[in-house]
Amino acid sequence: MFHIAIDGPGGAGKSTVSKAVAAKLGIVYVDTGALYRTIGLFVCERGIASDDVKGIISCLPDIKIEMKLENGGGAVYLGGRRIGDEIRTPVISKYASDVSKVPEVREFLLNMQRDTAKRHSVIM
Repeated sequence: MFHIAIDGPGGAGKSTVSKAVAAKLGIVYVDTGALYRTIGLFVCERGIASDDVKGIISCLPDIKIEMKLENGGGAVYLGGRRIGDEIRTPVISKYASDVSKVPEVREFLLNMQRDTAKRHSVIM
């Protein structure tokens, strides 16, 4: 089992390279941006304002996100539902930006990513 982390500035091609490597090696691609967007989607669907820090924190125990390798690429599931383009809307982009500022959300996702890396070879 191995783990690869790619870091760099926005627009540098990190996602493009990561997806290609994941497909080539048959490993899980962890799209960290998609994870924040998925939490934003969850919060939005619960009717919690994107700037309601207490509300966001209170729903973290209810968020069940899975990352899977499907058809040579990474897939994100929220509560068993496959997530797609619904996380790429302007509203969810705003939510993702806001929830990413909450330290408890960052810790929640860090723990989830570590757990995934314990069980799978990953690139993120």
